Amino acid sequence: MDYFPSALENLIDKFAMLPGIGRKTAQRLAFFMISLPDEEANAFADAITDAKKSVEFCTVCLNLTDGEICVVCRDSRRDTGTICVVPDPKGLLAIERSHEYSGRYHVLHGVISPTNNIGPDDIKIKELVARVSDGSIEEVIMATNPDTEGETTARYISRLLHPFGIKVTRLAYGIPVGGSLEFVDDVTLMRALEGRLEM
Repeated sequence: MDYFPSALENLIDKFAMLPGIGRKTAQRLAFFMISLPDEEANAFADAITDAKKSVEFCTVCLNLTDGEICVVCRDSRRDTGTICVVPDPKGLLAIERSHEYSGRYHVLHGVISPTNNIGPDDIKIKELVARVSDGSIEEVIMATNPDTEGETTARYISRLLHPFGIKVTRLAYGIPVGGSLEFVDDVTLMRALEGRLEM
């Protein structure tokens, strides 16, 4: 039995489709939206429509952009011989926030995940291989998440790039700053020992 008008139920259903949004949160968002003045609600709807129409993939790295080439690829100060491979645009933003990386990126828009029926052809691996094949890339840094899918994707890409004779590296894993050894899982501890640095 529907307790709300069908248009409101439809809005709740649309919000519930968003990642991390449950039914109760979707209801709160829908109620908030219908309580907005018409001008603000229309501006919100226009922002969604405008983003959907104008945001596209960068022709170089596949980051999101509103032009042909994204701001990172347009920056002539960036190291063009290094590519950091990230699973999605959020990964790119996380690395940019560190202010420690000055190379270029490649956005995969997903990771290999057999359980979710996502194979190598479903993400942007071919485009990465094409970029590397031109001979100007010296290093590819794999910055996929340290989980099963991220590891699988990193290893698969590493094998594909091996014939090009370039350096393929992986982000180091370790114990988080402020963390305690007693709470670190075995795999993280093993990776931290493998990736130890001389002091």
